[in-house]
Amino acid sequence: MVSLEHVRGFVTVVEEGSFRRAAERLRMTQPPLSRQIQKLEREVGVELFDRTQRQVRLTPAGEVFLVEARRLLALAEAAPDAARLVAAGTAGAVRIGFTAASGFGFLGRLLNHVEQGLPGVEVVLREMVSSEQFANLRSGKLDLALARPPFDAGEFDCRLVHSERLVLAVPATHRLAGLEPIPIDDLGGEALLVYAPGPARYFADLVAGILAAVPYTATHELTQVHTMLALVAAGRGLALVPDSATHLHPDGVRFRPLAGIDDPVVLHAVWRRDCANPALHRVVALLDSLPPAH
Repeated sequence: MVSLEHVRGFVTVVEEGSFRRAAERLRMTQPPLSRQIQKLEREVGVELFDRTQRQVRLTPAGEVFLVEARRLLALAEAAPDAARLVAAGTAGAVRIGFTAASGFGFLGRLLNHVEQGLPGVEVVLREMVSSEQFANLRSGKLDLALARPPFDAGEFDCRLVHSERLVLAVPATHRLAGLEPIPIDDLGGEALLVYAPGPARYFADLVAGILAAVPYTATHELTQVHTMLALVAAGRGLALVPDSATHLHPDGVRFRPLAGIDDPVVLHAVWRRDCANPALHRVVALLDSLPPAH
């Protein structure tokens, strides 16, 4: 194991160009410094100084070692400050999971806000459905989830961060494309793309409740909104999607408001109550000052 003390002695000898001056700078006598350098050479396994010369001169191996030695010392000097910043939550990393639909509008606002408020914190993103996010929070693979309910409020802390309406996505040539707002009853007899009840449980339950009294035909069960919109454009059915999906501007699709729908689409920031990552708590604190959507 290479000692930092020995590495520092080696670099000082090179910088001073003399074992005597290096020893004075290090406030030690020359013989112990010479023994340190000899021990360092044994640890590295090569000679670092050319001892056939009267002045201090590095061997080719010593030239290479000097570059890495300086880098090692710089890291060692920076480590205490880095540790203090991480402990304060102003440095480090926060692993954030998010659903695909949250990426249409909310996620970008959050990332910009974190970058401005915590420039020293790295954000690592993981796209996954809500149920996967909760599993990754439990295992410690995620620090924060941008997810849909339901979740165990006894296990997790949470904050409502976004709420939006549902809109109807229809093919541009459909009979409903020119109407607004559209009563839910007008969807009777239509073919609708629906959400898979497993991975897209939140949207599946929400839409099923809204359409409970409507006699529609379900064509495909899907999990991702962008896939739904692609199939709407292909004429495979209509779809109820969050309003933020309109930011995608898919060709051949029109978005229409729905009448009489009071159930909003909600998004929560969710985190483990016992998470020990200081940067997470800084990010959570920033949620209160998040600028509103334009």
